[in-house]
Amino acid sequence: MTHHFSNADLSVSDFTTVIEDFASIFIRLPSVEKLSFTTLSVLHTLSRKGPTRLNELTLTEQLTQPAITQMVTRLENDGLVERRPDPSDGRAVRVHLTTLGTHVVEARHADRVTQLTRFVEHLSPEEQRAIASALPALARVVELGRNASSPLPPRPSASIEQHTEHPQQEE
Repeated sequence: MTHHFSNADLSVSDFTTVIEDFASIFIRLPSVEKLSFTTLSVLHTLSRKGPTRLNELTLTEQLTQPAITQMVTRLENDGLVERRPDPSDGRAVRVHLTTLGTHVVEARHADRVTQLTRFVEHLSPEEQRAIASALPALARVVELGRNASSPLPPRPSASIEQHTEHPQQEE
């Protein structure tokens, strides 16, 4: 399917569709480490955030406390993570990536770089520059998403088309 986009304004609907399509391809790229999406998500979260409490992982991974506890126990048994006392609260623990867990994350990243390089090589120089110029804005969207639990700053005035099929009405 070929998408046709207007360069004039950002369509949040088009942006969402492309991100969804990209994510579905990206997460399924052939990889050196075949693990479940949930397992990989926990490892990726720990690699980005560092040592994390179990209750924080329930929020980022959208799992129940029993499910994340079971997941961490399985990862611990596989040698990918370890639990250590939380230095700020002796009753709590933080989950840390082990050297093996770090290797899994790094190997998957390197494999994805290799796979995406094959696709990017088929883009025109203009398309490659367009992606490069979009990276700072995409990084900012990621930052806003990671901090979504805190209030977002006031919206700057900009030209953004929002397409919604079923607008939500306030009650």
